[in-house]
Order: sequence, then C-alpha cells, then structure tokens
Amino acid sequence: MAKNEEAGCSFRTSIGGQAILEGILMRGPEKTAIVVRKEDGTFAVKESPNQQIKDKYPVLGWPIIRGTVNFIESMVTGVKAINYSSEQLLSGEEAEKDKLDLWLEKKLGSEKATKVATAVAVVLAVLLSVGLFILLPTFLVGLLGGVIKSALLLNLCEGVLRIIIFLTYIWLCSRLKDIKRVWMYHGAEHKTIHCYEKGLPLTVENCREQKRNHPRCGTSFMFIVMIISILVFALVRWRSALVRMALRLVLLSVVVGISYELIKLAGRHDNWFTRAISAPGRWLQGITTAEPDDSMLEVAIKALELVIPEQQGSDAW
Repeated sequence: MAKNEEAGCSFRTSIGGQAILEGILMRGPEKTAIVVRKEDGTFAVKESPNQQIKDKYPVLGWPIIRGTVNFIESMVTGVKAINYSSEQLLSGEEAEKDKLDLWLEKKLGSEKATKVATAVAVVLAVLLSVGLFILLPTFLVGLLGGVIKSALLLNLCEGVLRIIIFLTYIWLCSRLKDIKRVWMYHGAEHKTIHCYEKGLPLTVENCREQKRNHPRCGTSFMFIVMIISILVFALVRWRSALVRMALRLVLLSVVVGISYELIKLAGRHDNWFTRAISAPGRWLQGITTAEPDDSMLEVAIKALELVIPEQQGSDAW
C-alpha cells in the first residue's frame, strides 16, 4: 500500500469500526475484533469470524436491500461489543448479574440468554430510533394539519423538525462525560483507518497526524438518512397523520437502502458529488469525534491489526 500512495493512488479499505466503552470494535472482511483498555492498562481482546447473512442468502446483498440488512447486522454486532466492553470494565460485585439475567440463563442456558438479551437490546434501540427520529416529527407536524394546507409544505416542515431533533440528540449526548470519551475513541478509529489507507506503518505517531473524520462514518450515514427521508417521504401526499406515520414505516427501508448506497459511493470515490453529500456528515463529526490520546490510538491500532486480511488488498472497498 505504500506503493499505492507513492503512485498517487488512494487505497480505500472496507474495514470499518465503532467506538465502544473504553475500546474499539473493528470489522474486517474476514474477522471482527473487539479491543478494550481495562482499568489496569492491559488489553481485553475478543476475535470472531465476520459472518454475514448475505453469504448465506445472496439476495440480501443486492443494492438497496443490503442497506437495511447491514444496518441491522451492525446494530447487533455493536450491542454485543458494548456488552463485552461493559463486562471488561466491571469487576467484583459490580459484575454480578441481576435477577433477570440469572432467570434467563436458568431457563434458556447461557448462550441463548445472551442472544435473547442482545435481540431485546437491538429491538429497543430500533424502536427508540424510529420513534424519536421518524414517527415523532410526523406526529408533531400532523398537529399543524389544520393550519398548513400544502402536503408538500407539511413534508418539508417534518424534515426540518427531524433534523433539529437529530442534532439536538447528538448535542445532548456530547454533554455526557462518558460519551465524550467514546467520541475520543471514535476519533482514534478514524485516524487509524486513514493511516492504514495511506499505506503508512500503523504507529501512534503516524495515526496521530491523520484527520479524525471519515466519509464512511456512521454519523454521516445517519445524516444522509435524514436528508433522503425528506426526498422520499415527499412522495407521500396524504394529510392524515396516522396514514403518514404508517407509510413512513413502509418507506423506511427504502430510505435506509438509498442512504447506504450513497455512503458507499462517498467512501469509494472522491469527486465534487461525493464531497457534497458527505460534507454535512463530516461537519457533524466535529461533534461526534474528538482528539484521542495515545493510549486510545494504541487500542485502535491493535483492533485494526487483528482484522487486516492476510491477502493484501482483499479488503479493498
């Protein structure tokens, strides 16, 4: 990859990550790795094969369809990673399981109990996201149905309100102390991937010099979802709030699918169009990422090294 950089080429990897509690989750084409910095300064590491449902059902890897599938898979993997990091950071009495966990393990067994807990967490996260960012704006703007006569204007107001709620949510999260450290690990993840894509040795010094925003960031993806929802939902001209909310749910997979294809395009190419569609998300990453310290970069480097495939270039985006 160093040769690519010298030739002026830009290698773009398919490897992506997620910041978790005091650690990093990295997903490569073959493996997934979680690295957490424990209280004593050592690493807790968990590796697993990167098995995707599209490998078993190829139709789920088709354009548009794969957006929703990958989104759900990412949420499941992310919840598991957060649970793992929490377990590594708690010790003694703090790590003791509550009565519900013990009951589930007794009834279902340890493995099935973990799967149930993960499924419940993912469902709750999806319901919260859909309710807060999709249905709530539709409901609130629907209260203005007697005042605003134009369906197009209703859709526009709803889209603006959706973006305001999303930005407010991000801002409120940024005020939490623990989240600020997650933002720092988020920055470490991006810097490390930039370093790898430039073909530089993965050292703290090299990673430190990289940018902390990235076009394939999940923050950028969510902002693109907000924008695309305005365009797609504008096709719905019904004035009834209940009908509009139902159709929002039906069209949500289309919105996510289109947004995913756009974020893939932005991650693969660098031109005026991709820079334009990724610009708002890059700006927002100024909030959702922060400058990491060297210990965080060490965690990100360790996680990335674990998922780099043996065959050079097989992780090309």
